[in-house]
Amino acid sequence: MLDDTLLADPRALAALDTGGVLRSAATAGAQVRSAAQAAEEAGVPQLAGTRPRALVLLRRPGASATAAGILAALLGPTSAVPVVVTDSVPSWIGPLDVVVAHTAEATDSDLADSVVRAVRRGAEVVLSAPGEGPVASAGAGRARLVEPRIPVPPGLDLPRALAVGLSALGALDLITGPSDGSPLDPGLEVLADALDAEAERNQPSHEPFMNPAKSLALRLADHTPLLWGTDRLAAAVARHGAVALATHAGVVAFPGEVAEAATATALVRALDRGAAGADIFRDPFADPDGGPEAPPVRLVLLATGEDDPGQVTLRRTGRGWPSADVQHPVDEVARGVRHAALLRAALLASRLDVASVYLGLATRTIEPA
Repeated sequence: MLDDTLLADPRALAALDTGGVLRSAATAGAQVRSAAQAAEEAGVPQLAGTRPRALVLLRRPGASATAAGILAALLGPTSAVPVVVTDSVPSWIGPLDVVVAHTAEATDSDLADSVVRAVRRGAEVVLSAPGEGPVASAGAGRARLVEPRIPVPPGLDLPRALAVGLSALGALDLITGPSDGSPLDPGLEVLADALDAEAERNQPSHEPFMNPAKSLALRLADHTPLLWGTDRLAAAVARHGAVALATHAGVVAFPGEVAEAATATALVRALDRGAAGADIFRDPFADPDGGPEAPPVRLVLLATGEDDPGQVTLRRTGRGWPSADVQHPVDEVARGVRHAALLRAALLASRLDVASVYLGLATRTIEPA
């Protein structure tokens, strides 16, 4: 059961969070800065001038899958080079290709095998991984190894994975602004600053009505969350949110892109029933339903683009859900800002991480250290 009073009591939160999970979730901006610096020291900028035959983004368990999804969505169908998102290095890998991989698990044997295959065939490999273990050894001396500098609990390493990937894409000159062609700064300071600002909004001392992560946690409590992205980038963040809720709060969520997710007809009917409200004349004792009711669904629309999410949903599905919670951080990242979609995606992923941690603490799902 949710203890909603806990979220309004910073001292109680601190006493319960003996493992410092909230503090770790607030390090997103610091993770980005340290990863960008580590990538520079690992020689990632030396990829400048390379135009690969293909960019291979390895999707491994954990934050790697989200980072690969976000990077692929950023590049989109107009990418200057083919982008392949895969679980292992393909058989055709060669010296004209670039591989980007991330893991928090130093003993990922499948990733180690992929790294060995890629470096043996002469591909450029950017590897974000712990400095000890089979994965690092697989690319020793031949992969550009970016080691973590800020330790975090499992599931909170997305900022590091994303920063290393962005460093590689920036060196390859594949990430530019939509209007003026401006590249991301090598230190990723703009991204780190946006994440620092989000951490400030979500700090435990702020009341739920001033804290977007606490507010979201309260809205999701005792519900089945439907995390639907109104664009491809937001859909990647939605999938990350589902993993975060499962990792930190033990909550099962249904993520996806709104046009595809809206074809789940039973969920749509549940949404419509919830929007209509409960039948005030129903007597649960006189009209038993034969078993406990499933938690009601809660729709959260995530958006990273410039357009209004409600209008996008109406255009793509033919209808809207006025009762949906909308997470479209245009107040935090204004329309027209350079790389706004990327900044909003990273901000939303961080908000979902912190909301999941708050929910896990308030339901006692996160165990004491």
